[in-house]
Amino acid sequence: MTQLPDACADRPITVLICALGGEGGAVLSQWLFETALHCGHSAQSTSIPGVAQRTGATTYYLEIHPRPDAELGGRHPVFSLNPVPGALDLLVSSELLETVRQIGLGMVSPDRTMVISSSSRTLTVAEKMPLGDGRVKAAQLLAMVQRYSREARVFDMAALAEQCGTVISAVLLGAVAASGLLPFARDAYEAVIRASGKGVEASLRGFAQAYDRVATERAQQAALLQAAEAGVRSAAPAVLPAALAQRFPAATHEMVGAGHARMLEYQDAAYAALYVERLDRVLQAERSVDPEGTHGWSITRETARYLALWMAFDDIVRVADLKSRASRLQRVRREVKAAEDELVYVYDHFKPGVNELAALLPQGLADRLLRWEQRRLEAGKEPLALPLKVGAHTLSGMLALRVLASLKRLRRWGSRYRQEQLLIERWLDSVERGTRASWALGHEIAQCGRLIKGYGATNERGKHNLRHVLDHLAASFDRPEPCVEAIRAAREAALRDESGKALDQALVRHGAPPRPAQAQPIRWYKRRPVS
Repeated sequence: MTQLPDACADRPITVLICALGGEGGAVLSQWLFETALHCGHSAQSTSIPGVAQRTGATTYYLEIHPRPDAELGGRHPVFSLNPVPGALDLLVSSELLETVRQIGLGMVSPDRTMVISSSSRTLTVAEKMPLGDGRVKAAQLLAMVQRYSREARVFDMAALAEQCGTVISAVLLGAVAASGLLPFARDAYEAVIRASGKGVEASLRGFAQAYDRVATERAQQAALLQAAEAGVRSAAPAVLPAALAQRFPAATHEMVGAGHARMLEYQDAAYAALYVERLDRVLQAERSVDPEGTHGWSITRETARYLALWMAFDDIVRVADLKSRASRLQRVRREVKAAEDELVYVYDHFKPGVNELAALLPQGLADRLLRWEQRRLEAGKEPLALPLKVGAHTLSGMLALRVLASLKRLRRWGSRYRQEQLLIERWLDSVERGTRASWALGHEIAQCGRLIKGYGATNERGKHNLRHVLDHLAASFDRPEPCVEAIRAAREAALRDESGKALDQALVRHGAPPRPAQAQPIRWYKRRPVS
């Protein structure tokens, strides 16, 4: 058993359990409480209401006497109903940012508190809002846990729970049992799980996997960072074909391989060959100014990343393909914990408009259709859209999705494909010319590919911003030094502020005109008379 620091044998062991709504925090709390009673120890459990910016944050507080009642000589311990900041012996959490939130509230103590946490993340609203990558870096969160805990056991418990077909509460219980902080044998925890009578076998699998993992880590005395990294299950990188591996430096293989595989899956071999051809142009430009690759071929790698994302743009064909895949339906069944003999009904809601339809038509027909829609909007009418509810679990619904997904063969003749390729070539030409003028300039222009993301209005706004940057900041290849800082400032401003005010300010600050105002139709609505 792990000794409690500076603790006498009669001080209760304090435990705070944190989970997001629906993750079984109450179940874990009840399991620990019943284990203590089963082993003859006095205990008390209370729940603490609270809210976080993802789902409801549920917290449960337990106090467990370290000695069995038989040794107390008829005395009864007095427990507290609420945790005291800095006086926790154990913090158990199902999500990494929630763990750090409790640390920020002062609940843990570096010389007293053991932290058991899953490294899995559920993004907050604030992390999802920025146009750029708004995620809090996991390394920073892990460093916070390491700094403010006496001992920490952190790994991806959500992934382990999914692997075992159980809930994360069972995995957390196994980690707590193996930590040695509580004076109970493994058999006692397993007996309580069996007595619950629900999903017993799956819960025991998750419990055993977590128990063995933490026990092994304790035996080896692995450092916190090693334990956390061992729990992260990263996908194997795509394998780059041998012929392409000879054409590109080793530092670019992972990114180029992933992009090449994405093009094959998105369209076909010819599209993947176009992706490689475009990258080869950028690589030759980078070799002309940095033949030794002292910068790690960063321009080629960044271009490979954003070019793959851009070339695999989202359209209704892509959406239908993703929603009709067997892997997606299997994932839905796992998420709702459906048994093999249970039926799952999956409904997808679509609202395609004129723009989505025009994207699949040849340019001439698409222009006519868009002009007709524009006249409707200028007349004050609402955009035309067709709300659809498609049952992906039905034969007719799945057939409709698969027929739509098969239209990817016609994608090349669509107006959207043509427009995307023209702008991609314009960006790549600027990357190539900028790189030959200055490595730093080429690197900044390559990273501007990050502006293209999302779909609908967000995607169009990103392309509008990119065109303006290329026209007014990336055109002076004979004077690359001032352009580097201007492009960096404009890109960061565009990603930081969705409204575009920060971008316009950055443009004006570096001598470029602000973006032209976009015309918006004014719609008039008849006021209903007051009855």
